[in-house]
Amino acid sequence: MGTSKQNEVSDRIVTLPNLLSFARLALVPVFLILLVEGNDVAALIVLGVSGLTDFLDGFLARRLNQVTRLGQILDPAADRLYIVAALLGLGWRDLIPFWLAVVIIARDVMLLVLGGVLARHGIGALPVIKTGKAATAALFIGLPLLMLSAAVPSIGVVTLPFGLGFSILGAALYWAAGIVYIVQTRRMIHHRSVPGPDSSDTLDT
Repeated sequence: MGTSKQNEVSDRIVTLPNLLSFARLALVPVFLILLVEGNDVAALIVLGVSGLTDFLDGFLARRLNQVTRLGQILDPAADRLYIVAALLGLGWRDLIPFWLAVVIIARDVMLLVLGGVLARHGIGALPVIKTGKAATAALFIGLPLLMLSAAVPSIGVVTLPFGLGFSILGAALYWAAGIVYIVQTRRMIHHRSVPGPDSSDTLDT
């Protein structure tokens, strides 16, 4: 009863969940500045507030039946921007290996290219897969642990190796998901370009 209504995705822009998503996005430069300047505790607090708004906007969108197409774009975009900001901030301070930042950011650049290719063929965004979600989760564990290592050096002997481990795992899963997205993109473009049985350009019977 009412399940179809609850699953509707609207084109609305001004909703409470979307406002929370915009607030989350607005905190990205604040987070980056704090991290670059070495205010690790404050940066972790901002990241925690961002995580809370991330939970709230998803919860409220479902509870208030305010799931929107804009919200479905803003949420993963905010995740990626926080990951990139964390990589830039930690990389600026030489707290992570340079190659790790390059590997993760290169994957996001690749996704932007894929998005452009899909848009050129009139195809919407690819659905998020579980591997991609697992990669994001691993990075959201690993990168804050690296920040915590810088904020509280006394526990760095524990948090640093775990932070690096989760970050490298996240990078590997990130690219595993990226390969799946490449395959999906090729398949979708191929299916779109191959005419179906009802769209033959011949008149033979």
